[in-house]
Amino acid sequence: MHLKIRHRTEYRYETPVRYSIQELRLTPPITAGQQIDKWKINTPIKASNSIDTFGNICSVFVQESPYTSMMIEAEGEVHTQDLSQLLDDAKAVSPYYLLQQTNLTEPTDEMLEYFSYSLPKKNSVDQVLKLAEAIQGLIAYSPGKTNFATTAVQSFAMKLGVCQDHAHIMLGLCRASNIPARYVSGYFFAEESPNLASHAWVDFCSDIDKGIWTSIDITHACVTDARHIRLAIGRDYYSAAPVKGVRSGGGGEELSASISIQRLP
Repeated sequence: MHLKIRHRTEYRYETPVRYSIQELRLTPPITAGQQIDKWKINTPIKASNSIDTFGNICSVFVQESPYTSMMIEAEGEVHTQDLSQLLDDAKAVSPYYLLQQTNLTEPTDEMLEYFSYSLPKKNSVDQVLKLAEAIQGLIAYSPGKTNFATTAVQSFAMKLGVCQDHAHIMLGLCRASNIPARYVSGYFFAEESPNLASHAWVDFCSDIDKGIWTSIDITHACVTDARHIRLAIGRDYYSAAPVKGVRSGGGGEELSASISIQRLP
């Protein structure tokens, strides 16, 4: 598919922000199943680019003059294909590192007991998809009830969440089953559900020796396809977040974000 994407993020503050550092992972990588035709990011001041530990394109900018609003815009065109398997390059983070839990993914004994019949015994698509279906069946998709800091344990307790929460629960249970897994942030093209445009899913390592990963969309209980556009990977949401930062001053914060994805001929 040929897709045009526009992603706009705006922050407004009660009082002037005196100083801030913003870190962006808003540039889709060129990878199997995904070709970037053109892409640009507009920021208030020029950003510097680097490659992080996970191979993500990371843009950073620092603002040292007071401001009460900030706009970040990313847009471009991407060609995608149906593909659910990826091969790591030689410099990729070891799959064994992605067996480590984080505060956002660590499951409780109660969670492990609840999903005990669905936990994969091996890293096969069939068994991991079975777990994805169990998570999707339990955690009702409910926007606005959780946020970026919600843990897998909290989402499990509420029995609701969004794609990010589905992914964190999946990560925790895969890692508890000794299957390396990583968080994927990105976009999802669905004309009938524009609220799903900002999306998250999971890669699990289906062959550790060869560095082969398979992508599972827990929210839709399917492997990824041409509707999915990858942005970044990490141990959890925090290390793959499209936009994050720290600031001094500003008081209360109001955040608005909009994403549009249009299919082109």
